[in-house]
Amino acid sequence: MKESMHERIMNGKLFTDMCEGMPEERTQAKLRMKAFNDTRADEIEKRLAIQKEMLLEGQDAWIEPPFYFCYGTHIRLGKGVYLNFNCNFVDDGMIIVGENTMFGPAVTIATVGHPLRPDMRPYMYTAPVTVGKNCWIGENVTICPGVTIGDNSVIGAGAVVTKDIPAGVIAFGNPCRVFREIGEHDMAFYYKDRRITEEDLAEMHALEAQG
Repeated sequence: MKESMHERIMNGKLFTDMCEGMPEERTQAKLRMKAFNDTRADEIEKRLAIQKEMLLEGQDAWIEPPFYFCYGTHIRLGKGVYLNFNCNFVDDGMIIVGENTMFGPAVTIATVGHPLRPDMRPYMYTAPVTVGKNCWIGENVTICPGVTIGDNSVIGAGAVVTKDIPAGVIAFGNPCRVFREIGEHDMAFYYKDRRITEEDLAEMHALEAQG
């Protein structure tokens, strides 16, 4: 039996998205996206209800509107994921994000590309993107199709990630390259010479508990 167009998409083959109800799927996705982005800051329950409907998985994530996507139903966000405003997920293919990963503003994840051959340019292909758990993706980062980013890694602001990034590293640049591993110094200091201390953490948590 021949593959459906939906199956071709998930299998990374060339496809067109103008059949099998895909235009209607995108229309419904845009309606949910607009409803989500139009919620007021005090309409948290309403926003979370829409979020549960518009994503394949992600009801335990926090998303700051506006948030933009193609389908939503190809996006899996783990528990504790945070997306700052103006993130763009081009989810013709699957986007999977591990728990407690944070995204700065205006991060783009793309899972779709076009052939370089000019007469084939109208067609598309997908390659899934996976971002591990406990990652920090800086503002204006672009993650290209097929990329995997390992657990605990940090991607610096403005990076263009074209290849896989291993776990536990700091990477940045265009194209994005590994700068160094996250090491002992990072365990003791949170910014330059600002040391992490138990006393300071206790003071912060006490203020937090006061509400």
